[in-house]
Amino acid sequence: MKIGAVFPQTEIGADPGAVREFAQAAEELGYAHLLFYDHVLGADTRIRPDWQGPYSHEDTFHEPLVTFGYLAALTSRIELVTGVIILPQRQTALVAKQAAQADVLSGGRIRLGVGVGWNPVEYEALGENFHDRGKRCEEQVDLLRAFWTNKSIEFRGRWHAIPGAGIKPLPPHGPIPIWFGGGRSDAVLRRIARMGDGWFPQHQPDDEGKARLDRFRELIVEGGRRPEIVGVEARVALQRGGFDGALRDLEAWRGLGATHVSFGTMRAGLASPADHIAALRRFKEEVG
Repeated sequence: MKIGAVFPQTEIGADPGAVREFAQAAEELGYAHLLFYDHVLGADTRIRPDWQGPYSHEDTFHEPLVTFGYLAALTSRIELVTGVIILPQRQTALVAKQAAQADVLSGGRIRLGVGVGWNPVEYEALGENFHDRGKRCEEQVDLLRAFWTNKSIEFRGRWHAIPGAGIKPLPPHGPIPIWFGGGRSDAVLRRIARMGDGWFPQHQPDDEGKARLDRFRELIVEGGRRPEIVGVEARVALQRGGFDGALRDLEAWRGLGATHVSFGTMRAGLASPADHIAALRRFKEEVG
């Protein structure tokens, strides 16, 4: 099982030095990957007083793919992962180009986690349809893989028409792995089982989480694939019972067969980037 670190998006601040130090510390401590959350826009609660989302325009979110270009030059081994980027609110060809460029600059260290999101404010502001985002995401994934494996493509779908065009440079080691978030409904879980290189479950490693993971593996087999080729990345958090709780959850996920686990330090009362790095160090020491 590979153990990664969650980049503390909302608490790292805007200092590029802190971004660099956190990423380099995670790599030096032996974390396998760095997981980035994504939001392009936050709702202004002064204008939208009924807003119920967990984030607002006051929360910091470094744009993942731009940041990966920065970190590609500052790290050499750690995998850079979106967990997840909100794909249907973005132009597909542009995501293909940006992800491929980050993959080139990092030497093939990008893993693209995608999801459909929950925030209609972003979709509205970015000019995309919130209501067809699930089915549109499927077509986007097909198109991304076509761009990454061909010099030129002809593609015609419900939402995209590419009459002979391509991106360059291409990813250096073939198509970038695409993992999916979500999966609370069977329809979404079926899509992930059919199309995904991996899944980011949103459950805890309890009876409910085990049942959803068992169902996921059943759907993979129903789709004619082998469960062992599809990854599962869970998250454990310092805020959920401190270090002891995070370690218990990690071992529980190990018992459920997770291939990856990411450790998060946000919302645990840490006061500075240095505190987040210290928490990474302690957790790695505790894991051994």
